[in-house]
Parts: sequence; structure tokens; C-alpha cells
Amino acid sequence: MEITFTKLDDNSCRFHIGPVTPSFANTLRRAMIGEVPTLAIEEVRIYDNTSALFDEMLAHRLGLIPIRTDSSAYVRREECSCGGEGCSACTATFTMSVEGPGMVYSRDLIPQDPSTAPAYETIPVVKLTKDQKVVVEAHAILSTGREHAKWQPVSACGYKNYPLITIGDSCDGCGQCVDECPRTVLETEAGRVRVVEGRLEECSLCGLCERACLGTGIGEEPAIKVTFEKDRFIFVVEGDGSLKVREVILQGLTYVRTRSSEMVEKLDEISGGTGDEKQD
Repeated sequence: MEITFTKLDDNSCRFHIGPVTPSFANTLRRAMIGEVPTLAIEEVRIYDNTSALFDEMLAHRLGLIPIRTDSSAYVRREECSCGGEGCSACTATFTMSVEGPGMVYSRDLIPQDPSTAPAYETIPVVKLTKDQKVVVEAHAILSTGREHAKWQPVSACGYKNYPLITIGDSCDGCGQCVDECPRTVLETEAGRVRVVEGRLEECSLCGLCERACLGTGIGEEPAIKVTFEKDRFIFVVEGDGSLKVREVILQGLTYVRTRSSEMVEKLDEISGGTGDEKQD
């Protein structure tokens, strides 16, 4: 298996992986979405709220603010020595006290631990008019997207098969397929159609170019064929700011490997440890 990155920064990346099965690709996608732990606000104590929002709506909006997460600094509550009561090892505490008029932003959520500040400072929470006030204390804990979407570390995570475009000798360079392509993957040069350099991965496999070629009425088969590699995939991952994307990918792969190892151990136990032994 090989992984090649074509784009990588803190909040987004693009890579292709292969050869792998579709089931492995989907397992990796689901692991990055639902099995990588992040911090998110779970408990909100509201001391004063005279805004236009009900307490429940205010708490819900606070819970959806991405929180920067240091995975090595916090443990999940169910694994903490405090027994789930909430302590500095498993809980990040925030306070907010804002009086109108003005907009309440995520930057008004003040963390007790500076490393757990909101990922973005300008997320609007609620607009206050004169004499309206919001005073809250919030607690964030580690969990995963499997429990609730607010713990998902990514805002987008998907994949597609790696495209293959073949242009046959019957192509007369009419350009109909070039005009129909919605991703500007094709171009004409020297009386023939070809793939624009560096644009192959942008192909969405829509097949509009094939239909346009058939519409010219020349031959019963299109001169251009769009297929894909069955064991190679292009991933696009966009983080929400709680974790760097490279950390999301690493933890997702680690989860898949760990669970695979556990399954192998269980199978060995069931078979008595003789499943892979060769008989003389």
C-alpha cells in the first residue's frame, strides 16, 4: 500500500492511496470521521441569559464550536481516575461573560487552559441588544464523532476512485467533449483531444464527455473512454480546526490497525492458536 500526498496543510489535505480494497478505503474514512477523539463542550452552566436564545439553543451553539485539542493532555472521562466526576485531566473549563449591545463570538469563550481555545475566534454565537447579557461556565470533554457530530474532527472527508481517461485513434479533435467537461480536464491540441496536465485527478467520472462524443454521430463507440482504477482512491480531508489534518489521518490509521490486530487475536483465541499453523 502506498500513500501519496498532493496537498497537505494544517486544515486540509489531498492524497491517493493504493492498492487497497474499497472496504478498506471506507473503513479509513469512517475512522477519521467517527473514531478520532476531540474536545467539545458537553456541559454548560448558565448563570445569566437574557439574550433572544433559549438556554438549550445557546448551549447547543456552544457545543458546536471546534475546540483545539491536545490528545496527549486529556483522557476520556470513563478512563479518568476521577471516576467521571470531572477534573483537569479529563475536562477543559471555559467561562463567558458578555453584555450587549454587540455580537457574542467564539473568542468570548475564555479557556482555563490556553491550549484548548476555540479553533476560530469569529464564530458568531448570539447577538445581544442593550442590557442583554450572557454569563456561562462550560465544560468540554473528549469523545468521538460516533457519539455525536460535534466531536467529529473533520468538516469534510470523502474519497473517489482514481480516474482513467483513454482517448482512441478515432478522435478527430472536434472539441465537443472539451466543451461538455465541467471540470476543464480536457483540451484540444494539434487536432486531438488530450488530458490537461495535472488535471486528471479533478475528473468526476460523470461521463459527459463520452455522451458528447457519441452525439457527434461518428461511430457507434465514443473515442474517449472514462473508467477508474478499482484499487486506488483519492481522498480529500478538511479539518474543523480542532486537530491538524495530519493528526486526524494518523489517528485514523492507528485505529484501523489496532482494531485489526484485536480481531486477529480474537480469531486466534477461537481457533486455539492453530489457525495459521501448518501441519507436517
